[in-house]
Amino acid sequence: MTFADSLRFLFSLGPELKTVKWDLARVEALLQVLGNPHRQGRFIHVAGTNGKGSTCALMASALRVAGFRTGLYTSPHLCDPRERIQIDGSLITEELWTSVFSEVHTAAEALLAREAIDAHPSFFETITVMALVAFSRAQVDVVVLETGLGGRLDGTNVVVPEVSVITPIDFDHEAFLGSSIESIAAEKAGIIKEDRPVVFSAQRPEAFSVLDRKALEMGSPVTLSSFWRIEDLAVDRFGSRFKLVADETIPIDCPFAGEHQVENARTAAAALKVFGLPPTAISAGFAQAVWPGRLERVATDPDVILDGAHNPAGTRALAAYIKRFFADEPIRLIYGAMRDKAIDEVTSVLFPLAAEVVLTAPDQPRALNPELVLEVTDHPNIRVRPRVTDALATIQERPMTTFITGSLFLVGEARARLVPALPKTASV
Repeated sequence: MTFADSLRFLFSLGPELKTVKWDLARVEALLQVLGNPHRQGRFIHVAGTNGKGSTCALMASALRVAGFRTGLYTSPHLCDPRERIQIDGSLITEELWTSVFSEVHTAAEALLAREAIDAHPSFFETITVMALVAFSRAQVDVVVLETGLGGRLDGTNVVVPEVSVITPIDFDHEAFLGSSIESIAAEKAGIIKEDRPVVFSAQRPEAFSVLDRKALEMGSPVTLSSFWRIEDLAVDRFGSRFKLVADETIPIDCPFAGEHQVENARTAAAALKVFGLPPTAISAGFAQAVWPGRLERVATDPDVILDGAHNPAGTRALAAYIKRFFADEPIRLIYGAMRDKAIDEVTSVLFPLAAEVVLTAPDQPRALNPELVLEVTDHPNIRVRPRVTDALATIQERPMTTFITGSLFLVGEARARLVPALPKTASV
């Protein structure tokens, strides 16, 4: 089987949210026949609504600087599915991807043949198991593992982590996680394991009460990100600098744009302190961290900035960023979304900040028809460019700072055209 063959099969499994069965039985059965790779090495497990990926990227970078062979598992990907499985900051090779896919797929087919599982593991479940197998083969020391959806029944929730981390909880995927902050928090709290420490970002009060109660029930020691006091904060367009102060002081130079990243960095630092990382590694590692597609400037003259603000909290963070740093200049929004996303907040919060709005759609079956967005906005300067390539062409028609936002599928498709080079790759 080739790399392309593996991708065709994985994508044929269909949209995760429509096909997934919400339990861990398939993943657990598959891991058992594969030798329980999730029982090897150390894990930091991360759930939350926003900031998960940034927090994971910061922690993985610091762990590498500290000398740990580090695995990083995140989702979704932007351009290449191998972005989800990284070893020491590099994508795994196509050969390694294909090898672990074949191993996992063969095991799944054998389980199906003897009716030990009810269906082939889903797209996310399969890649999660692939990641655990790849990390085991590579004999990584520590894996930073991001949940995909929720926590309690997420395919990653088979590990016993050294530290659990829960980033800010907000509304997203309500059809699957519940329509209240309390119900969403209860799902995210499912990653808290008995007697294992957990770190909480700053939370809404109703979310914190659920998380704190779960930690008490599990006997899990709690560390709050506010353990760190923030001093000498300076935030500019493309990063921030500040000090984290508690029983020690750590200077932080965060390369991720947006003031919301300060809380992500504080959360990551709190988790790494619980893990036992020295301050020097935290400081140096954060400065070297990379997290594409989140307030990422990919072109200049004019500036083009990618941001996957795909839910209400992400939209509010992007709006705050634009208001703070671009209030005195005209900006363009190139926007596209999936059909399952509420767009009311985007049109009411983001669109008024733009001098020009270009509506488009990523090349995905679930993409929202941009013509439908016209029906819920009265922006005076708005147009539709159905294809992403045509939307990107507007950047040079009238040069101005352009934000490409909405679906991460849109961000990924745009990034592939604007930044064609992929990161380096790593084998075992």
